[in-house]
Amino acid sequence: MISSSNARAPFNLAMASLMALGLGACGSFGGFGGFGGGSQPAEVAEPAPPPEVPATIRSEEIVGRWGLASYQNPADRARTEKAALSQCKNPYVIGAGATGGVIMHLADQATPQELRLKGSPGGKNYIGPAGPIGEQDREIVSFDGRVLVTRFLDKDAATRYGNMVYVRCSPRA
Repeated sequence: MISSSNARAPFNLAMASLMALGLGACGSFGGFGGFGGGSQPAEVAEPAPPPEVPATIRSEEIVGRWGLASYQNPADRARTEKAALSQCKNPYVIGAGATGGVIMHLADQATPQELRLKGSPGGKNYIGPAGPIGEQDREIVSFDGRVLVTRFLDKDAATRYGNMVYVRCSPRA
């Protein structure tokens, strides 16, 4: 006589085998969604990244020694430019990058790194890491060769740093 506990083991094994066969058959008919679809998932085409727009400002134009200050209120811009000029005794240096960019700091970063000048379809220029325009970039608000004004795109950094005014320091005599 077979005990009930010994009879359950072959029954459980048979049920597990039937379930495995049933699930295997589902995969050969295109999954649960229907017949004839094959077992290969459809490939989704990634959209091509938008073409890179060159900046209208060249990196060589902003390489150099700059006095640096910032303002929040646009009415303070003229006063801030004078304050930036007074900082030329301890200038902020924008260096030339090894691959055509400029060496500057990102917001809240102690170490400068190579950043790119980027354009946009709307004609604006940006400075930031390689790749599409993003939160780490800063917009070039204005540039006339002598004064460069930038603003961070990241709202928190823009609030803390305001509009950054760089005034070109005269070359040493």
